[in-house]
Amino acid sequence: MNGGDEVVAAPAGPPNPLEWKFSQVFGERTAGEEVQEVDIISAIEFDKSGDHLATGDRGGRVVLFERTDTKDAGGSRRDRERMDYSISRHPEFRYKTEFQSHEPEFDYLKSLEIEEKINKIRWCQTANGALFLLSTNDKTIKFWKVQEKKIKKISEMNVDPSKAMGNGSIGSSSSSRAYLANGGAPDRSHNNLSNDYSFPPGGIPSLKLPVVSSQETSLLARCRRVYAHAHDYHINSISNNSDGETFISADDLRINLWNLEISNQSFNIVDVKPANMEDLTEVITSAEFHPTHCNTLAYSSSKGSIRLVDLRQSALCDSHTKLFEEQEAPGSRSFFTEIIASISDIKFGKDGRYILSRDYMTLKLWDINMDSGPVATFQVHEYLRPKLCDLYENDSIFDKFECCLSGDGLRIATGSYSNLFRVFGCALGSAEATTLEASKNPMRRQVPTSTPRQRSLGNSITRVVRRGTEAPGVDANGNSFDFTTKLLHLAWHPTENSIACAAANSLYMYYA
Repeated sequence: MNGGDEVVAAPAGPPNPLEWKFSQVFGERTAGEEVQEVDIISAIEFDKSGDHLATGDRGGRVVLFERTDTKDAGGSRRDRERMDYSISRHPEFRYKTEFQSHEPEFDYLKSLEIEEKINKIRWCQTANGALFLLSTNDKTIKFWKVQEKKIKKISEMNVDPSKAMGNGSIGSSSSSRAYLANGGAPDRSHNNLSNDYSFPPGGIPSLKLPVVSSQETSLLARCRRVYAHAHDYHINSISNNSDGETFISADDLRINLWNLEISNQSFNIVDVKPANMEDLTEVITSAEFHPTHCNTLAYSSSKGSIRLVDLRQSALCDSHTKLFEEQEAPGSRSFFTEIIASISDIKFGKDGRYILSRDYMTLKLWDINMDSGPVATFQVHEYLRPKLCDLYENDSIFDKFECCLSGDGLRIATGSYSNLFRVFGCALGSAEATTLEASKNPMRRQVPTSTPRQRSLGNSITRVVRRGTEAPGVDANGNSFDFTTKLLHLAWHPTENSIACAAANSLYMYYA
């Protein structure tokens, strides 16, 4: 109450947990169908508008989908406003086109095979109705333009078909002479042209000029530029800058800055390669530009740290402006500590205030204004901790899971094994922790969640650790865990609560 006139509203609580429903599946497998290695999806990305979705696979193909539910909303705005019920729509997509982005190559200097597998896809700004995107494999980045082209066809032939006797023949009744199919007369030599032939008054009615019409459209994907020969190690990230002109590409030891218009030159802005490779202690695992500040980027390392870099400081950004890492708890170190601490993916929130990171066991949310530690930690599959030895032996411990944030910044998501993925609420006080399966019945493996544990980091900042109550050694449904089916790639729609995720060669879409 202020002066008896104004009432201060109580702060709203955390949003209610979402109820997820199945929307669509593309490339669904039948029971017992064997998945071809080249068909396994290796990258997923929504564009900024959310109207287009791109996937890349291990066969080097890029498949584009377009949203359909916004196009067929019939009636005028006034008609829809008169309705006494609201139209509840969720994103629906349809196949648009596909193209072969990369082919397998061989590096003869290093005797090294270069896979065609698409590692990352990033959408660029659209222009003149055309779509632009970047795709990369281990070594080469390509800039693609996808545009509708009108197919031109001759709709009316040169001669009236009802009177024609062949190409160029004249079916007029004004002449009784016979003509061959090529327009010549049978009783003439080739040297004697038809000088004695006179056109009838009014012309020949059966002779018509061809008419070219554009009735159909076809999507054409064209590679505009190829950015090659700039990385000695495998490219793990590409990221567009908010200036719309530049992008970065990152491999294990270096980050390069490119201009979209210049394919034969890049600038090395981060180089962590030591003079002696025996002194190498960490590698770059992921890198991303800030969504609005064109001079800021973040990159993560295999030691579990995130470095914030300001491009205005120097040409070679070997020194970071901020370092985000969590201090190791005393007595908790083991053989697997460094392996599971390696960050596989980082994403900025839409406003650039928070960074989401995924390591093998957890999701961590970082505030770029607070480098003392993450503001929240989310346990993804804590029940796997007793099985780390098995995961190390079958190399599953090196799997690289991606993460994503919702457009409103209230929720985050990441994948796990047995084709499961987790959705957590990251708003203050939220206890949302949902387990979903990439199938037509996503909620069948729903797990009850425990109350989040909080511990104070000071007067006003709390760090949250959240986990579900899973039994050790089994998955959320009580079954033995399947390490061969893993959900590595997923993306959140930029404006709505809709998630696209990849289970082997199938693309599943869900909404809430």
